[in-house]
Amino acid sequence: MNTFKSLKKELLQMNQDISALFTDAGSITGMPDDSFADWQKTCSTIYKQMSEQIIRVAVVGTIKSGKSSFINSLFKGDYLKRGAGVVTSIITRVRGGENLKAKLWFKSWDEVNSEIDQALALFPSLDWRTQKNRFDIRRTGERIDLQKALSTLGTEHLFTNYSRNLNSVLLTSYIKGYEKVKDMISSDRLTSYYEDNKFAEHWTFVGDGSMAIYLKDIELEIDSGNIDSNIEIADCQGSDSPNPLHLAMIQDYLILTHLIIYVVSSRTGLREADIKFLSIIKKMGIMDNILFIINCDFSEHESINDLQVLVKKVKEELSMIKPDPEVYSISALFNLFKVKNENLSQKDSLRLAQWKKEKELIAFSSHETERFESLFYNKLTRGSHFLLLKNHLERLSVILSGMTHWILVHQNIFAKDADSANEIIETIKHNQIRMNKITSMMKNTLDGSIQKIKDELKADIDRYFDLRSGDLLGDIVEFVRSYTVPYQNYEENLKVAGFSNTLYLIFQEFKQALGTYMAETINPEVIRFVREKETRIKEYFDSVNSSFDVMVQDAIVEYNKMMGNFGINKSPKNQERIRLLDIDSIKGIAGLALPPAVASMNYTARMKTEAVIRLGFYTVLKFFKKFLKKPIRSKNEQEVLALKDGVLRVKRETEKSVVFHFKDYQENIKFQYIYKLIEAASNSLYEALTDRFRVYVTDLSDILELINNKLVDKQRAFEILKEMEQTSLRIDERINIIREKLESIGLTDD
Repeated sequence: MNTFKSLKKELLQMNQDISALFTDAGSITGMPDDSFADWQKTCSTIYKQMSEQIIRVAVVGTIKSGKSSFINSLFKGDYLKRGAGVVTSIITRVRGGENLKAKLWFKSWDEVNSEIDQALALFPSLDWRTQKNRFDIRRTGERIDLQKALSTLGTEHLFTNYSRNLNSVLLTSYIKGYEKVKDMISSDRLTSYYEDNKFAEHWTFVGDGSMAIYLKDIELEIDSGNIDSNIEIADCQGSDSPNPLHLAMIQDYLILTHLIIYVVSSRTGLREADIKFLSIIKKMGIMDNILFIINCDFSEHESINDLQVLVKKVKEELSMIKPDPEVYSISALFNLFKVKNENLSQKDSLRLAQWKKEKELIAFSSHETERFESLFYNKLTRGSHFLLLKNHLERLSVILSGMTHWILVHQNIFAKDADSANEIIETIKHNQIRMNKITSMMKNTLDGSIQKIKDELKADIDRYFDLRSGDLLGDIVEFVRSYTVPYQNYEENLKVAGFSNTLYLIFQEFKQALGTYMAETINPEVIRFVREKETRIKEYFDSVNSSFDVMVQDAIVEYNKMMGNFGINKSPKNQERIRLLDIDSIKGIAGLALPPAVASMNYTARMKTEAVIRLGFYTVLKFFKKFLKKPIRSKNEQEVLALKDGVLRVKRETEKSVVFHFKDYQENIKFQYIYKLIEAASNSLYEALTDRFRVYVTDLSDILELINNKLVDKQRAFEILKEMEQTSLRIDERINIIREKLESIGLTDD
């Protein structure tokens, strides 16, 4: 990391020094103010990109694996609340900084009410609401009505598959937390800050589920530890959270990350939930850049041998998913307690005192901690981030080369008489015509290329999301249609709880199953598909660029020969091959992110109404059967038949909702992401190409007029140019030194 930081610092200084050359050139009397506007813009862009470059790290794992403790140990303090709630948790983003600050984003009233509406779909009982329009938690009557309705729910509605029912928890939390947070919510998203000695107050929100439910996002800035401000570490929800939307949120963050740290608890080892989540990560195509932390609980292991047996077993199991996994066995809590020491609670002090007796376990963890820390930053910055620095270096080299050429040309012009200067300028003008034609041709070719790759990827995307020809929607529809309800298991529930409650129970279980299927199976497939299209965009523009590169180099060689005839022998040297930025860098510069793949189902109240109408129909049918003395199979036969019709209606509405959602999602991916990414890649390549040609198309007519009319102090101009030449030579030496450093760490060209 120190190498990366020092190189980045040198590049930022070099960028500033090159920008200063433009100011020096502007001090020459009569020099047009906009002579270097394009290069100045490029330097400003490079500065912004390097300054705002964020390296994202996702810390993931199952619930209670020690993710928060691990992040706290990195920042050397208890900043993230350990053991926060499961159902209401959100991703907490943490960065190093100069201050201690918590930034909390709250949901808007529309977002709150929309979530409540979704949770109320098929809520049992038709008559609990006194208001018939859209639910609004701000109305006192609505809150009272909902609270009363929740109090009537039976145990079967509060628990689903042996865990708290997500919808009942959500509704209860919103009602319970309303009075506490109502002043912090508005029609827009509001943000609250908790700084310095008030920092710990943000724990009130993350530790209280009824308040955390109102949060949209959290970002912490921490002024301790060795984490740079451009590194963001995210504490993600447990991958085995009962809420499938949490898994979808984690996936959306994972596709933005540059490094994944997967935490496994030594108390449990690798569990089924870990295997399932790691398989999802592999399916997403992002398994390459991942580290594994076995978070050691000293209290769980009798000896170092006991711990090492577990570590060996975990490594062997991980190897079946990722060959040669990078694994570090660390006690995050011991590392944290050791730093806090005197600031520990009595309970934690006793635990630390007991652990300090485990000399072998401590030595093992300390060695692993050192090994992790020495490689962590290197892992973070090697690869795309060093390549991005290399790209910035080469662009600065191009600008400096062009600026050096500009200096030499003007030195020669000012050193000659008017006729000789005019001859140079006329020759350059003639060359400019050719250069302008090449630039125009490249622009037209790129414009055509944009349309060609758009047409190709449009066909791929439409085919992938097509209900008939693609597998994606077909698989979802098949899941919905084939979902089986064991109605015989609900007959007793029908007798005790009634039709509405039973339909609601079935609906909740179906919704949970579908959400899990979407998060575990569909979302990873969509992400994998989009990443394939990103790779295709990169390959396509790389192939287009190959032909441009030859053309540019040939034009530069010819230009150099021409300028040599005038004794200008230090013409722009042949530059390295122009390379397109990697896709992640292009996305970062353009501010592009894949639309979230969370399929929000808009279930309507009509489903339940029609199901109840069906119940009425079957009740009448039962009466006529009795009247006609036809056999009735069971006492609650009509309820079961109505239930089946109700479930069928729910499935049909779900199928329509899924198809509608993915048609909308398909268009978002196409127009708001893929097309914009294509345009951003094309613009990035065009800017890199035109940077090389800008020096050749500079209009020198103004200089000639100044010389002819003797409006410029040629001696003073020559002195300024000589100083600029010396500066540019020194900068060029620094560029070569940095280039050698980058090559020494393995960033040589193919």
